[in-house]
Amino acid sequence: MPLQNRVDPFGEIQAVAARGLFTGNRGVIHDPDTKTLLRRRWSTRAWLICVCEFRGRHREVMGRNAPSGGAGWTELFFLDEVTGLAAGHRPCFYCRRQRAQDFAARFGATFAIDEPKVYDIDSRLHAERLASGGQRIRLGQSELAALPDGAMVAQGGDAFAIKGGKMWRWSFGGYQSSPGLADGAGGEFSLLTPPTTIAVLRAGYEPAWHPSIET
Repeated sequence: MPLQNRVDPFGEIQAVAARGLFTGNRGVIHDPDTKTLLRRRWSTRAWLICVCEFRGRHREVMGRNAPSGGAGWTELFFLDEVTGLAAGHRPCFYCRRQRAQDFAARFGATFAIDEPKVYDIDSRLHAERLASGGQRIRLGQSELAALPDGAMVAQGGDAFAIKGGKMWRWSFGGYQSSPGLADGAGGEFSLLTPPTTIAVLRAGYEPAWHPSIET
């Protein structure tokens, strides 16, 4: 049985076998004895996107990884960075420092904040994440067409990433091409990626994509 630790673009945590390119966390949200999630889905506002390999360190997934012998942070997994950003996470300043600094610099320039702190970023994101109570934003066709590469949207229960004027249907295994935005894809869409992250993407932040996006 796969553990419940794979995050979808809606920010929900699912039990599927596939792992993806990145790990991350929302704090301690698992029971290490049963390797199951607790009722809470976060214990901190700092929702991170981390690399899966860092300085040769090893962890027991959903085990006891804290120096004290306690649970330690709960390992979550994302198809790619685009998925993690849609779910409301951001790059980690510890294991992805250069990327996190780039994200923060573009955040600061966009919102006119000199030397923004992680509190500034996390507070805005936490109010906007769908998984932490943020409001769903409906999109008109012109708003949909104006989204930057790396944004994700939803139609019903399906998630789509925007890249190169196309919508790419998301799954835990990768992306599949969908009709181009210019073709006027029918139906009602809503925004998944938090508006704050959309602004950072518009400012030039380039997230890491799963290689299936190129097929």
